[in-house]
Order: sequence, then structure tokens, then C-alpha cells
Amino acid sequence: MTIGFIGGGNMAGAIIKGLLTAGIYRPGEIFVTDITPERSQECAGRLGVTAADTAQELIDCSDTVVLAVKPGVFPSLLPEIAPLLQRRNPLVLSIAAGKTLGYIEEQLGFAPALVRVMPNINAKVGAAMSAFCANANVTQEQKKLVSRLLRAAGQVQELDEGFFPLFGVIAGSGPAFAYLFIDALARAAVKNGMNKQVALEIAAQTVLGSAKLILESGEHPWSLIDQVCSPGGTTIEGIAALQENGLETAVRKAVDAALEKDQKL
Repeated sequence: MTIGFIGGGNMAGAIIKGLLTAGIYRPGEIFVTDITPERSQECAGRLGVTAADTAQELIDCSDTVVLAVKPGVFPSLLPEIAPLLQRRNPLVLSIAAGKTLGYIEEQLGFAPALVRVMPNINAKVGAAMSAFCANANVTQEQKKLVSRLLRAAGQVQELDEGFFPLFGVIAGSGPAFAYLFIDALARAAVKNGMNKQVALEIAAQTVLGSAKLILESGEHPWSLIDQVCSPGGTTIEGIAALQENGLETAVRKAVDAALEKDQKL
């Protein structure tokens, strides 16, 4: 079982690291190539995998091919590699934002076993939330393989492609929203005299633990909020201030604004 990455950037590197750490692939079973040879050499050297000189060399060696290039590269890349993919017939994964299954098939001129994947930046620490959808040529066994690959970098959910724009906002833009909240929490602590680095560590760990509790307890967020809020206490005072100042409305507007922008792109 072999896998090749066309594109040696940050996301490809994060996924490769996850695959190696999970033991799904050995270093000799992973190949990477990039339009910039120095980048593929750097990625391969850092992770101990094999750098391929060309896309053809990589496809010839790979049972699964991951398209890990920026979306703007697709119009030139896909027609170039289409005959190679058609001859070799690997499972093809695309992590390019905004490029649908239909678009990729149209650019290739045929329909391979094709999966569209949307990971997020937290793959860098093995805590991604990824989604995937597949065309009709992907078997159930191949879907299981995709899930296994993506779980090496975090959690995964199969979604109807129609939900991908919304997923892109919640899971793709959402980390930036969470980072902003963490920073705001830390800066509020600094305002009250705490060292910034200490405050940032406390805020980040608090958010991490809170997310973990929601996922592992199965309890509704408001049930957990009620458990923290004592009658007449400090937490309910802070919750009331957040609501009065429009936190929930601001979050909804942020999601709507990002989704509206996605529809215009």
C-alpha cells in the first residue's frame, strides 16, 4: 500500500506526519513531489519519506494520490496528470478548498475514484476536524481507508458535498474564531495584572478542556454552563455580560458573513 502527495506544503506535511505517527504507512511507502523541487526535498527530508522528481514518477508508485496543491494550480495540473491517473487508476483525494467533485472530473476529462477532503489547520497537532465526500466510483472499502487516513490527523465526518461550504466555515474558519476568543480571554487577564504568556496558556488549556468535556460527556453546552454557574456567583455574572454584549449574535453573524463570502468566491 503506497500513497503519494502532489504538493509538499504545510497541510501535506501535517497529514504525512499523522500517517507515520499512526503507523498506517512506513516512510518508504510515502512519496511527495512539488512544483518547487526544493520544497519536496525539504518535506521528504524532514519526514523521512521519498521525494519524486515528477508527478508521473509519483503516480506510477502510488495506490492513492493526494492532490495537495492550491486550488489555482488545478487548471494546469489536472489536464496534465489526467492520462497518468487514467492509466494507473489510483484512488484520488483532493484537499483543495472550493473545488468540487464535478469540477475535478470535468478538468480531468474522466471520473476516477475521487474523494474530496476538507481538513483544517489543527491537523498540524493531530487534532483536525476533517470532512470528506466521494463520487460514485469510490467503494465502501475505499471510504473506510479514507476515514482511517484522516483519523491519523484528528477526527473525520463523511458529509454530503452540499454542506461543504458550511463545514468550511465552522471547521475551517472556526479555529480562527476560537483563537480570537482565547486571545481575548488572555488579554482580559493581562488587563487585570497577569503575565500574558501565563494567561495565554491558562486560556488555551481551559478552552481545550472545555471542548474535550463536551465531546466526551455528551452533555449539552448549556447543561455544562449550568453546572459551572452558582446562583449569584461570578460565572453567571460573566455569562450575563457576554449575552448582553452580543457574543452569541456576533458568532452567528461571523458564520453567516464567512458563508456569504464563500458563496461569492
